[in-house]
Amino acid sequence: MLNGVVITLFVVALVLANLPWLNERLFILFTPAESQKKLWMCLCEWFVYFIVWLLLGFGVEKKLMGDITQQGWEFYVINLCLFVVFALPGFIYRYDLRPHLEKRQRRIK
Repeated sequence: MLNGVVITLFVVALVLANLPWLNERLFILFTPAESQKKLWMCLCEWFVYFIVWLLLGFGVEKKLMGDITQQGWEFYVINLCLFVVFALPGFIYRYDLRPHLEKRQRRIK
């Protein structure tokens, strides 16, 4: 059971880390005033998703173990770096691949 929970947490982290880069809505609910989200909006949304993922992990730990283990700053830095690595595919798609694809579509028309 524990392995399934850990894998689920990693999959949720992968989805949440890429969500700000793959859609144009803020937190899946709000449409920004501009036509596209700015970089700072994506970064703020990404960081909020990181906090949500940490809280979800703490909730799972509390439910399975009965108590939350005290962690040092290293734990949070490592998890932040993991979340950065998970966000890389969405970031590359938004700022590198998508402009090339849109340029190609305009050329075809």
